[in-house]
Amino acid sequence: MSAENPDPDPRTTPGLEPGGGVSPGDTPPDSGQTFGVSHPQPRPSRKMSIAWLVTTVVVVALIAGFFLTYLIVYLMR
Repeated sequence: MSAENPDPDPRTTPGLEPGGGVSPGDTPPDSGQTFGVSHPQPRPSRKMSIAWLVTTVVVVALIAGFFLTYLIVYLMR
């Protein structure tokens, strides 16, 4: 493992008691922050995005067609 430990070394941290605790009123040291992913994440498939778009357009067109047909039939009475 080549990464450095983000936690401070308790032997060289001022204010720590022998058991690793801190004195009353003292603030414990903050750990270092690490972030990132371990490997590149795969890109989502573009085919799925296109499929959802086509499906959404078809469903909206069917619903709009239904209401338009209903409106035309209602007005022709």
